[in-house]
Amino acid sequence: MKLTPGKKRGLKLISDNNHVVIATAMDQRGSLGKMITSFNNEISYEDGVSQFKEGVSEVLANQSSSLLLDPEYGWNAASKLNDEIGLIMAYEKTGYDTSEKGRLPNLVDNYAVQDLMGKGASALKLLVYYDHNEEEKYNTIKKAFIKRVGDECKQNDLLFILEPVSYSAEGLGSKSAAFAKKKPEIVEYFMTEFSKEEYGIDLLKVEVPVSIYNIEGYEQYDNYEPVFSKEEAANFYRTCSKKSRLPFIYLSGGVTNDQFVETLHFAKDAGAKFSGSLCGRAIWKDGVQPFAEEGKEAQYRWLETTGLENLTKVKKAIKETATPWSGFVE
Repeated sequence: MKLTPGKKRGLKLISDNNHVVIATAMDQRGSLGKMITSFNNEISYEDGVSQFKEGVSEVLANQSSSLLLDPEYGWNAASKLNDEIGLIMAYEKTGYDTSEKGRLPNLVDNYAVQDLMGKGASALKLLVYYDHNEEEKYNTIKKAFIKRVGDECKQNDLLFILEPVSYSAEGLGSKSAAFAKKKPEIVEYFMTEFSKEEYGIDLLKVEVPVSIYNIEGYEQYDNYEPVFSKEEAANFYRTCSKKSRLPFIYLSGGVTNDQFVETLHFAKDAGAKFSGSLCGRAIWKDGVQPFAEEGKEAQYRWLETTGLENLTKVKKAIKETATPWSGFVE
């Protein structure tokens, strides 16, 4: 895979010196606001979300290779980054269009790609909910949507990261065993379809095909519900990895810190060639309560102790398991 100079520069900026992405994800908006107000409903959505991001940026992101933020509530947090830390900006609005079927995406107001670049973005990330078995008219809209963003990134020579997130158009619960059985096929589709040059994507941010708690032998986890054997799950990891023409990184997907670290080692042992991770809640989620209930000083105390411990565990796991993207990129 050959990258243009600007895109390759962006990939280097969001990676460590070993060409591995160790990024902190902090682009949550609606879900973060709900978490904060669940502990303290006197904090305004806007202030709570913006202020929490600042702490994560200053303490955790500056110990990462890069930080994923959103342009709606993230600029104050972006100002806390050291010069050597890459900045990834989300381009989609939080959630999706609920007025009709299909979970159709939309872009943030007030910013085009050139605007995000002008304010310091090293890369752009686009999240799209996708079920390849959805009605074709909705998937056709989404494919065109992705291509438009890809073209905009090409025009501005900015690294384009796509985050396709699986869901069930027929209404299966995202944590259900029934959906877990379908998920490997969906992730394999993501790797195959969105590796195609026509989309203009440079890096995939993807879910693992099988969550660690759905693999036999991991009964230590509270949400353990075995769906596949270790051998079956390893085969899905390996197959999905081979299908991708692009370098890819894993998202943490709301699992615990221990589960994500275990997942990375499982992926490595299975033969998956991933080039890092964009990890969010598995690092900082438990810091929401002290922030909401006791304020910023309590948040910083948590971030500087437990938060940094969580990040250190993920960084160590990534360094032990990830494959540098330089082996896939010219």
